[in-house]
Amino acid sequence: MEFDDLQQTRIAKAQTLRDAGLDPYPPRSERTITNAEAVGGFDRHEGETHTVVGRVVFKRDIGKLAFLRIRDGSGEIQLFIQQRNLDPAQFARVTDLVDLSDFVQASGTLMRTRTGEISIDVTAIAIIAKALSPPPDKYHGLENVEKRYRQRYIDLMVNEDARRVAVLRSRILEATRAFMNGRGFLEVETPTLQPLYGGAAARPFVTHHNALDQDLYLRIADELYLKRLIVGGLERVYEICKDFRNEGLDRQHNPEFTMLECYQAFTDYHAMMDIVEGVYAHIATAVFDSMTVTYGDHTVDLTPPWRRIPLRDAVRQACGIDYVAITDTEELRRRGRDVGAEIPDDMVRARIIDELLKTFVRPSLIAPTFLTDYPVELSPLAKTKPGDPTVVERFQPFIAGLELGNAYTELNDPLAQLARFEEQARQRAQGDAEAMPVDEDFVTALMQGMPPTGGLGLGIDRMVMFFTNQPSIRDVILFPALRSTEGR
Repeated sequence: MEFDDLQQTRIAKAQTLRDAGLDPYPPRSERTITNAEAVGGFDRHEGETHTVVGRVVFKRDIGKLAFLRIRDGSGEIQLFIQQRNLDPAQFARVTDLVDLSDFVQASGTLMRTRTGEISIDVTAIAIIAKALSPPPDKYHGLENVEKRYRQRYIDLMVNEDARRVAVLRSRILEATRAFMNGRGFLEVETPTLQPLYGGAAARPFVTHHNALDQDLYLRIADELYLKRLIVGGLERVYEICKDFRNEGLDRQHNPEFTMLECYQAFTDYHAMMDIVEGVYAHIATAVFDSMTVTYGDHTVDLTPPWRRIPLRDAVRQACGIDYVAITDTEELRRRGRDVGAEIPDDMVRARIIDELLKTFVRPSLIAPTFLTDYPVELSPLAKTKPGDPTVVERFQPFIAGLELGNAYTELNDPLAQLARFEEQARQRAQGDAEAMPVDEDFVTALMQGMPPTGGLGLGIDRMVMFFTNQPSIRDVILFPALRSTEGR
């Protein structure tokens, strides 16, 4: 690595500390109180001697006085440093060797300055981690959005909103687990590396296991494994896991993402709607103390029940196309193009309907809405509606134009499932690269008998986007996938 002039200056300062017999990176530090506890509990702790730690985010020298503001994970506090309280060498190290972004440890009395600032009146101070690079020029934020994602550590250092989102994501996950556990669901784990991928329409990432000498796939969904557990007698199961799909990058898609999937025996997709409404309401009240959420320009009320619209009606209302009445795929392709959808010549019927949904329906779904009753060709793992073999009991939840998940009454007829898999194989042969492969082991599992079951998948990243009012999935994933830069 090459170091610029500012880095060289800081490296020299670290060496000065070493020459004085001081380790610029000691193996441990001490803290008797967090910055937030010191500031928030000042009335209780005033006059006490305490030790605080944190990153230097502000520095000012005034002759025989120095002021530092340091930040730990809880908040910030001012260090009031008087030359008379330190030996000359220690005070000189504060003025000459301490830089912005250094971590320091300071001990002293908790007090207020004459201006009313809660501070530590420092009697001892030491550098506990010398930062060799300065913070960005724009201290309160990074102008380069790409750099925010590539160097998330800098973004978190200087961007309070990035830290807020990271904390809220954790709390949302905690609330989600609490809700599922409270409903009697058992949290389980299923394989990330799978010999055969399935459970969704997507292209997988492929890897190779050297010892077994066979290709394996990063899961695109955990659905088929969770349903095997239903077959085995675990009546309510869920998993919060990473899925991987070999697809493009945009503001709503990342090739590595987090999903909540759950399955409940002896019920159907109506019960899954209750779970979606319930988990969103629980997060809203437990984490944000409000059933009203602002996302972009929209204010959304999450109070159940949510609106329910059959997909056929939604598409017909949005663009005038009745895909049920148009049985010829070429005619459906032509009509879709006429109203402005981007439909290539090789797009199969299921994908055309999905494109009409994405283009014309989804942007208009602002209030919490369930689109229900999808065409069977769009849903190879869902159960058909009684009396209509062309429609399945499936729904997707939408809020503020965000597609948030997918759910069905699960197909539990093994021979019907085999026929659906075979139809997927025909679609793959026709050019649909996202069609599912035939999973004979899953059919074998169904032949042992799976009770009527409701299944649900919710995207955690989009859930966090919605609750934290973030426009891009990259703002809610700490380390999103990015295109390689030249030379890296």
